[in-house]
Amino acid sequence: MAEALPLVLEPARLQEALAQRDGLLVVDLSDGNDYREAHIPGAVHLDFPHLLRQVPPAMGLLPDLRTLSAVLSGIGLTPETHVVACDRNGGGRAGRLIWTLDLLGHPHRAWLNGGVTAWAGEGRPLEGGVVTPRHSDYRAELRHPEYRADCAWVLAHLDSPSVAVLDSRSAPEYRGEDVRAMRGGHIPGAANLDWLETMDRGNHLKLLPDERLRAMLAERGIQPEQEVVTHCQTHHRSSHAYVMLRHLGFDRVRGYDGSWSEWGNRTDTPVEK
Repeated sequence: MAEALPLVLEPARLQEALAQRDGLLVVDLSDGNDYREAHIPGAVHLDFPHLLRQVPPAMGLLPDLRTLSAVLSGIGLTPETHVVACDRNGGGRAGRLIWTLDLLGHPHRAWLNGGVTAWAGEGRPLEGGVVTPRHSDYRAELRHPEYRADCAWVLAHLDSPSVAVLDSRSAPEYRGEDVRAMRGGHIPGAANLDWLETMDRGNHLKLLPDERLRAMLAERGIQPEQEVVTHCQTHHRSSHAYVMLRHLGFDRVRGYDGSWSEWGNRTDTPVEK
């Protein structure tokens, strides 16, 4: 295979790569109607809920390996495939696929900066209809559990100065004014950075420049030498933050898939407002 693509991939680079090599699989996690109306040529569709296991009240848990094997086989994934994840929804859905692939140790993955929004906004080609993938026999294995945090892990590390919690929800959710669980508020000590604040609205919702993102994180006490846990309500918005942090060189990043739908609905977890 040719040189690996960067984690955060620009639309221009993707267009070049699509023209130059086989082995790329563009996976679009947009809503089905949006995908059928217009998608990157050759992109296959993946229904976002297939990446979630809903066990109320926790609505965004990681599926079991058997389910993940079936889902990824259904889009034609092989161990050699280079996945490019995208969506029209801000990049959180695509980020969730990247996080899932990282857990499985799938080395060839990229996240399209700005997603289909940026691709279309830059005037790049689109096609309609549905691309039928070739079914594969992908065997999912949890090779990197260190990229995931569960409730017990977060509780055990609340007082650790080497661990930071990054809350990607809105400020009203963080403050406990917008309550979307039994309890409102935030995990004690968590820093708040709304995922929308990291997007460049003047540049097709791409990530803001790296220097600005690093400054935003530093202002909130998030440093590269720390282990950072990202969460939101269901680890959707925080999957966007996961990709951002990995792109910026944070080596130790965990996604808390239980997120606030779990933490805020338990009675044995501490909450700050």
